[in-house]
Order: sequence, then C-alpha cells, then structure tokens
Amino acid sequence: MPPSSPRPADNLDDDDYPAYTMGRAAEMLGTTPAFLRALGENRLITPLRSEGGHRRYSRYQLRIAARARGLVDQGTKIEDACRIVVLEDQLEEAQRINEELRTHGSTPQST
Repeated sequence: MPPSSPRPADNLDDDDYPAYTMGRAAEMLGTTPAFLRALGENRLITPLRSEGGHRRYSRYQLRIAARARGLVDQGTKIEDACRIVVLEDQLEEAQRINEELRTHGSTPQST
C-alpha cells in the first residue's frame, strides 16, 4: 500500500509550505512585490514556483523577509540587510554548536 499523501490541513502547521502568493506575501509584510524580488536577487530567500511559474512563499521565508524589511526600514541598503540577516543566522548557529560542544563535550576522533 503506498504511503498516504499529507492531508491539506497538515500543511497549515508546516512552516516550509509555500502557501503565500507574492501579492499576499507583500501585503502581509507591508511591502511591494519588487522588495520580495530583490530579496530573491540577493539570495536571501528563494521562493518556490507554482506549476504556472508564480512565486510562492512559506511562513519561514516571510519571517526572514520581515527581518530584512526591518533593517531596510532603519535605512540599511537592501543588499546589506540581506547580508546582515545571513550573518546573524550563521552566528546563531555557531553559538548553538559551541554551546552544544561545551555542554556535551566533543567526541574523540579516531586516527
């Protein structure tokens, strides 16, 4: 028996499900579709495409876009805002790994 496909309601809890059109995403963020396209051009977020080729955004991507929008609203150039968001995420991940190693210790590597 093939695995059952997820029910449509299951997608409501999926942060990565591309539920929002470009227009709706821009409306939710209080910005323009051009802003979202610029985030894609700067490789901060890469929207998925519908069968018709339209951009679709997930809630996770919209949270990232909102962070960049906040920086742009404070006067940061969009290219710099994208880079800042990426660097913040990299720093957070490095701190998480560092804390994990500090707490659990590193495993010895065999030679």
